[in-house]
Amino acid sequence: MLKKIKKALLSLAASGLLLTGISTWQAAPVVAATANYQQHDLNLDVKAAIAVDADSGQILYAKNATTPRQIASMTKLVTVYLTLQAIKQGKLSWTSTAKPTAAIAKISQNTEYSNVPLTSSHAYTIKELYRATLIESANGAAMTLAQAVSGDQVTFVKKMRKLLTSWGIKDAKIYNACGLANGNLGSAAYPGVGKDVENEMSATDMAIVCQKLLKDFPEVLQTTSITSATFSSGSTQSQMTNWNWMLKGLSSYYSDLPVDGLKTGTTDKAGACFAGTVKKNGHRIITVVLGAKHANSQDPSRFVQTAKLMHYVCQNYTAVTLKKGSSISGANTVKVPEGKETSSKVVLDKTVTIWAKQGSKLQTSLSKTTVSAPVKKGSKVASYKFSATSGKLPSLSGKTVTAPAVATQDNQEANFFVRLCRSIFGSK
Repeated sequence: MLKKIKKALLSLAASGLLLTGISTWQAAPVVAATANYQQHDLNLDVKAAIAVDADSGQILYAKNATTPRQIASMTKLVTVYLTLQAIKQGKLSWTSTAKPTAAIAKISQNTEYSNVPLTSSHAYTIKELYRATLIESANGAAMTLAQAVSGDQVTFVKKMRKLLTSWGIKDAKIYNACGLANGNLGSAAYPGVGKDVENEMSATDMAIVCQKLLKDFPEVLQTTSITSATFSSGSTQSQMTNWNWMLKGLSSYYSDLPVDGLKTGTTDKAGACFAGTVKKNGHRIITVVLGAKHANSQDPSRFVQTAKLMHYVCQNYTAVTLKKGSSISGANTVKVPEGKETSSKVVLDKTVTIWAKQGSKLQTSLSKTTVSAPVKKGSKVASYKFSATSGKLPSLSGKTVTAPAVATQDNQEANFFVRLCRSIFGSK
């Protein structure tokens, strides 16, 4: 018996059961971003595309989604994010004013680009410039916002790059706040690079930008959903019409797709691009198409392809919402060998929506099934991992879709003798 006890003590020490505290959870290794997913189910006539759940980032479709391409005026979503961030931080207000430089004013008066005409002698409110940037996709307005936020264009570009890096976007190439080719910016061009360079991001990168913008500043939809408005520049007024033709009342509107954002982009290199979003049956998705056809200024190809993608998601997926506090059958307990109770109940710590292909079944498991005592009520002890019988459920994070699992009750560490007896005779 003494030998048995000695062996049990050594076993306790080696396994760490004599120590208190919950062992550190090891995060699942990050897998490579998903370049293609379900692309054989839908033939989109674009260079690259992606569709994701706006909340969880679950990828529902991907075609060449990790290859950086020119993004043109979709760049302005990053400019808008930094503007809204500056307002939130109290560095700017909607009534703050900014005067464009002579170089920016010259760009704004070039009718070859999407613009509202600005003059360097007039001060514009941040609200006016913000609305012009999102509705008319005004290049001069976006550059003036950049100037208001950072003082000059180069400093703002550095801020854009830093923001994207903080979101895990490593392969973006950013040279300006508006999306024009560098050579189109005259004396406001980014120094030290060629005139032909343009801002680049992958469809995945752009989906992350959209997700962050909608999460942190959902009020942006109040502006991106405006079909037309008037812009005043001193005594001159300009009519702005949204380039997102999928909005209600415009030429590419679909009655079953209540699109309310977000941003188009077009250059010769980029082709026609569009980052769209729609809320259907209580669930919001984000779509991005890069390099759609652009035969002329009236070509609706990017919206036709976006509608195909949105319809594909709505017709082929079922969204399952699991509420915060839900107990998931088959994944509702973890073992706690050294606890007063040898198991602890766990529940979902946040509401999460999982999309599964129609005809498939959702599957749930825990990232770990055994934890150390003590366990505190409400503490995260594991993560729920979701999959489906139809296959993997990738997400923008590069990991499979997960959600935190938390304990429903405290579970203190059992005393030494109880743990010793369990080691010798087994848990009871």
